[in-house]
Amino acid sequence: MTIRSSNLGFPRIGRRRELKKAVEAYWRGEVSAEALKDTGRELRRRHWALQAEAGIDIIPSNDFSFYDQMLDMSVALGAVPERFGWQPGTIGLDTYFDMARGHGDVPALEMTKWFDTNYHYLVPELREGQTFSLASTHIIDAYEEASEAGYRTRPVIIGPVTWLMLGKCKSGEIDPLDLLGRVLPVYRDILGRLAKAGADWVQIDEPVLVTDLSDAQKAAVGEAYAGLTGAGPNLLLTTYFGALGDNLDLVADLPVEGLHVDLVRAPHQLDAVLAAWPQDRTLSLGVIDGRNIWRTDLSAAFARVETAIAARGGGDIEIAPSCSLLHVPVDLEQEDRLDDALKAWLAFAKQKLEEVVTLAQAAQSGRASRSAAFDASDAAQASRRASPRIHDPAVADRLAASADTDARRASPYERRSLEQRARLNLPVYPTTTIGSFPQTQPVREARAANGKGDMNDADYDAFLKAATEDAIRRQEALGLDMLVHGEFERNDMVEYFGEQLDGFAFTRFGWVQSYGSRCVKPPVIFGDVSRPAPMTVEWTAYAQSLTGKPVKGMLTGPVTILQWSFVRDDQPRSQTCRQIAYAIRDEVVDLEKAGVGAIQIDEPALREGLPLRRADWAGYLDWAGTCFRIAASGVSDATQIHTHMCYSEFNDIMPSIAGLDADVISIEASRSDMELLEAFAEFSYPNEIGPGIWDIHSPRVPGEAELERLLVKAADVIPADRIWVNPDCGLKTRGWPEVEASLKGMVAVAGRLRQAAE
Repeated sequence: MTIRSSNLGFPRIGRRRELKKAVEAYWRGEVSAEALKDTGRELRRRHWALQAEAGIDIIPSNDFSFYDQMLDMSVALGAVPERFGWQPGTIGLDTYFDMARGHGDVPALEMTKWFDTNYHYLVPELREGQTFSLASTHIIDAYEEASEAGYRTRPVIIGPVTWLMLGKCKSGEIDPLDLLGRVLPVYRDILGRLAKAGADWVQIDEPVLVTDLSDAQKAAVGEAYAGLTGAGPNLLLTTYFGALGDNLDLVADLPVEGLHVDLVRAPHQLDAVLAAWPQDRTLSLGVIDGRNIWRTDLSAAFARVETAIAARGGGDIEIAPSCSLLHVPVDLEQEDRLDDALKAWLAFAKQKLEEVVTLAQAAQSGRASRSAAFDASDAAQASRRASPRIHDPAVADRLAASADTDARRASPYERRSLEQRARLNLPVYPTTTIGSFPQTQPVREARAANGKGDMNDADYDAFLKAATEDAIRRQEALGLDMLVHGEFERNDMVEYFGEQLDGFAFTRFGWVQSYGSRCVKPPVIFGDVSRPAPMTVEWTAYAQSLTGKPVKGMLTGPVTILQWSFVRDDQPRSQTCRQIAYAIRDEVVDLEKAGVGAIQIDEPALREGLPLRRADWAGYLDWAGTCFRIAASGVSDATQIHTHMCYSEFNDIMPSIAGLDADVISIEASRSDMELLEAFAEFSYPNEIGPGIWDIHSPRVPGEAELERLLVKAADVIPADRIWVNPDCGLKTRGWPEVEASLKGMVAVAGRLRQAAE
């Protein structure tokens, strides 16, 4: 038996977000395609070197991407929709980025969440009778590039079943898996080329294997791997984010040479895997958390490794993270804002590699060789458990004294809506936005200057007031019906609130990729959560004082704050979420007291947090819905509660979405061409809906004909008196010229439909 350390993927963005800066510079025309590719080469070599220096035995290649790994697989397979005008051949950078971002009148590929993470992927767009061909050799090129640099790597590719199951057929009544036979020859071609280049193993990611699969889908898994047998290198079938469960027997019978399992999300599956997986094949143990930043309890992880070693009479063992380290920041060493005690509890990607190597070395030489790293880990675990910073008796007392009525509005929607319409006096097809307005260079520079002490608080406050008033005047000039203050004081929709809540800590360089060049810096929830003081009341009240039109208060909901943070792992997530819910409830009540008549509590991550197995849905939806209602239900009937959700599939959880009892829900709908509205129509959603008609994640300005077509499509399934008109999401990443042009068209279209309705 050989025991080796391995890694499944490394963060691609760089220690200081070098990739983001290079990609955006290319989009702006400031650097050439070759300069962008040079940055990619530099980052790849730096990351291979870092992993080799850490002592990782098996280093991945093709875990790098200029935008998204699912988009990269689509490009490799030549799966380019006809609207992009690509002719068979090699796909260049411009077509690649057009697929991701759209251009002119050509919309981008649909975007949605990668399983239950906050990472977004580009959805493969499929059609009946589609043909596939190798349109990019980047997978082989990355392997050869690593070899030339002196690193023998294991290439990473998205498996054919996962790629197809996450795709959507846009023409023809077919299941995406009907195209499996057409896709497999290209996969065989890729594997054959990798073998010719010298690769002896390939990591083939199939995370769909931890989800519920139908008999037909299980049959497709068998067909896929029978079709790949003998195509090239040995295959490490890689699963993560959950347990194989009832798919384990299927997987054990597949003709693959290795299997990776997630023993962080699903430690309970170890015994079943050890019993089912053949002794003569490689088993990779994901014992280091690839999705959270807490330092590993090495003693507990090593106990799992020892169990596996003792149970196996043969076959190699790999010690690895649970999944790609894409989901965690790069390096803890550069952090200078965390105190030493808290920093000692954490591990970022670089430190997780060290933990992998420590466990592998201990496994190779036995428990007697446990290094000082084990002692340091034990000390960190003990320090964290004993720290008085973790638990707040006042928070515990409040939750213990809570009542069921805290999670219910005083009256049903039908009664509330009458009071709200009388108070707000809005027309049919009311127009609004989702919250933020452009975070321009002057806004970012002023925030940075204030943070460094180069701009005093009084001057910064005056700057923010001027920016807020400017946003109000622009909205009034555009003719929007319900306004927002623009959120110029906010850095991020989660970080901003976390900075004002107890129980949170913040990093300086803890960035992770959300989508494309978009990076987020999740807060760290290390202790009990409470709200010491109002957070948004002053800015919302100031904006409302500038106009006679209603201004929405803008808050981030408890489930989203939970999902988009690095969450403490020493208590149930539901308990942490409930603490956040009461903190947000206090803010909602104070906004109402300040005279704010509409309050939006954003929950874009609610669907994202849904467990991957349907059997676990009810429990999650129960506590997630309760937490939203706790946050929203402390106000009177006349106060209108909005929520916003983007890039979510709602079809299968509509009763729970309705159960949130928000007066108005706004959703992403433009990229899916109003497909999401079908769920609301079929369910007969009882409250008001704002289907987004402008895809703000693309730089293109939609024409009025396009906006009107989408809004008319919405009006076909939703009564006119319950439709709101809005963009898909917040506008902080866009520029003022495109924002004003797009909103002008949106208001004009709403006006025409309003006249027709009257």
